[in-house]
Amino acid sequence: MILTLSCPDRHGIVAAVSAFLLERDANISDAQQFGDASSATFFMRVVFEPADGDPEAAIRAAFAPLAERFAMDWTLRGSAPRRVMILTSKFDHCLADLLYRWRIDELPMQVTAVVSNHPREQIGHVDLGDLPFHHLPVSAADKPAQEAELLRLIEETGTELVVLARYMQILSDDLSRKLEGRCINIHHSFLPGFKGARPYHQAHARGVKVIGATAHYVTPDLDEGPIIEQDVERISHRDTPEDLIRKGRDIERRVLARAVRRHLEDRVLLHGTKTVVFED
Repeated sequence: MILTLSCPDRHGIVAAVSAFLLERDANISDAQQFGDASSATFFMRVVFEPADGDPEAAIRAAFAPLAERFAMDWTLRGSAPRRVMILTSKFDHCLADLLYRWRIDELPMQVTAVVSNHPREQIGHVDLGDLPFHHLPVSAADKPAQEAELLRLIEETGTELVVLARYMQILSDDLSRKLEGRCINIHHSFLPGFKGARPYHQAHARGVKVIGATAHYVTPDLDEGPIIEQDVERISHRDTPEDLIRKGRDIERRVLARAVRRHLEDRVLLHGTKTVVFED
């Protein structure tokens, strides 16, 4: 099981959590913590094996008074894989990479569906196998209805995480709010610079020496959600916008995969407009 928490920083938090698990004869296999001095906030992630016959519901109920005493914002999750829906458009590299990592058991998730605003035959060279696929075309006139259908699918399938794998549509403020903290986007730029459309062309016009990609949680503020993962690659004056796009595809797929995996493993804790990410 994985316990994550954040709370006002004070003495005794680690001792109290450790003592609680010891009393229940649980075995801690990994524990990480961080105290943010600027906000006096404490963060912790604990992986433990509960004692035989100690169900999650009982642990949760017993931990609640301790959590209340320390004013914790906390989660406790068992080993069941998260249910994930992947949204995409015509670009297939991020989708293909996520599905490959899922199939080799690198990403502990259950794919509930692949959704696109384009027909299946237009999504590159991806083998979807027997995964449920939904074509939800969208235009300015029918965007509210399309998003209502998308939200219905999310709720109907019990989806816990939505991944925008180069889904080239901007979610409405309303849908973004409903998915806050459980929707990850890959932006083909090193945010907060070069937001919006054609970021590689913007970067080329500015003569940048590195390009990057950013995986972040979706919020109503476009491309300004809490950042989970970023990476960069050096380029030169010889590189064309097409070279940047080619190199960028590789950065995008690995940045998104790392962000998704860290979310699935409960390594990402929200901290206002930022995140605390416990490395593996």
